[in-house]
Amino acid sequence: MAPTSFRVQGWDPILILCQIFALQSLHYLSLSIIIPPLLTLFAEPNALAYAGGASNVGMLMDWREMAGLPGGAGWDASWVGAWSGGKKLGAGYTSGLGEEAGLDARRAWLIAYAWLIASAIDIYYLYTLVRRPTHILDFAITLLFNHLVLTTYYTASFPTSLFYWLIVGAGTAIMVIFAEHLCVKREMREGLGGSDDTGDTVELGALRRD
Repeated sequence: MAPTSFRVQGWDPILILCQIFALQSLHYLSLSIIIPPLLTLFAEPNALAYAGGASNVGMLMDWREMAGLPGGAGWDASWVGAWSGGKKLGAGYTSGLGEEAGLDARRAWLIAYAWLIASAIDIYYLYTLVRRPTHILDFAITLLFNHLVLTTYYTASFPTSLFYWLIVGAGTAIMVIFAEHLCVKREMREGLGGSDDTGDTVELGALRRD
């Protein structure tokens, strides 16, 4: 019986950075494809227009949109306004929270659903780009960390919404559990065989003899 072979992993920082960049870019690409149609079809049109439209980059990068807080933490229910990039573009007086203030509870749920759908699509990206089950958790956490940095910079405020954290946490868990499962199944199917970083096959039998 031929000895079993396996791939020897090496440290390749350029490859790792490229994988991180590709994964982050594909994640935002998925969101940018999913969110505008969802909002256009199901969100309240007047409130959506007041918030900058379905294609506003804030729908992807502003954590307050997912939390249903376009004005950010500490906003006054009687004084509301449109926000973009952490800056207030306009304001007005209203006697309550409603569509005239650009607030729409459905929009927050739709963005949350879009994030979960994008996280499910990320499973394929992790399966294809990262491949190694032992690296899936690292890349998923890195994606979440990078997004937290970007959304904090974009809004000039750290995410404080429990709903937001539940959604991004659930999305990360979906990525890790299913991507790891698929990668493990592939390695079992392939018999843990492959080549090392120099293109040579490393045999377990040879390692035992050494």
